[in-house]
Amino acid sequence: MLDENILEQVIATAKKAGAFIRRERENFNYSKVEIKGLNDLVSYVDKTAEEIIVKDLQLIYKDAGFIVEENTLNEKKEFNWIVDPLDGTTNFIHGIPSYAVSIALEHKGEILLGVVYEVSRDECFSAQKNGGAFLNGIKIKVSQRLTLSDSLIASGFPIYNFDRLENYLNALKYFIRHTHGVRRIGAAAVDLCYLACGRVDAFFEYNLKPWDVAAGALIVQEAGGSVCDFSGKDNWLFGKEISATNNLLTKEFNKVIKRFF
Repeated sequence: MLDENILEQVIATAKKAGAFIRRERENFNYSKVEIKGLNDLVSYVDKTAEEIIVKDLQLIYKDAGFIVEENTLNEKKEFNWIVDPLDGTTNFIHGIPSYAVSIALEHKGEILLGVVYEVSRDECFSAQKNGGAFLNGIKIKVSQRLTLSDSLIASGFPIYNFDRLENYLNALKYFIRHTHGVRRIGAAAVDLCYLACGRVDAFFEYNLKPWDVAAGALIVQEAGGSVCDFSGKDNWLFGKEISATNNLLTKEFNKVIKRFF
């Protein structure tokens, strides 16, 4: 049984890690960057933030396992914390907003709570299953735009695994021509939260990991939006692809996604 105050505790943990990230950004130097893979960057900031988060989460709910980006502790159980200590690392390294802490709690493929703390703007998005979605404690809702022609789309460019690049570019061309435009923020968790509060109206990206989308997807759903994979099914958490809308655009948006992917 989860503690009724668990969401507030997770919010406090996300802000604690965010405060560390904000302090480190002031004097950060590119010489501290490590290369995990092609265009896949990391630094001591990611790793230390994850250690801070994992330590706190072990106290908040000791029976949960962990699915984390930087391998501080990976041990899957019935309940699992899914953690991205710094979503948007490339932005952080280059001194460009946005970047965020993302924490979710998963149970048998279902996300029970999610917190995304966007560090540079001090914006904390949160949601608990069937409890609504919030930005700094104020309830949020997705937009009410009815057509793609009136909508702003968010996406993330592939940084490796370019097998579907042509499909992606063709979809991008379509959206550029038939919407208000496309925004590439550089952090999927933030993209999803911007969808949840109505700043953008739809989002798609492929080659994502569970920690990129877990918290943000629940926040979208609790704000009234819809989330699926490119086939319109539910394999978005572990399926490495996600399509999300304000719900009103789902049919039109997913038709385009299926056309190109």
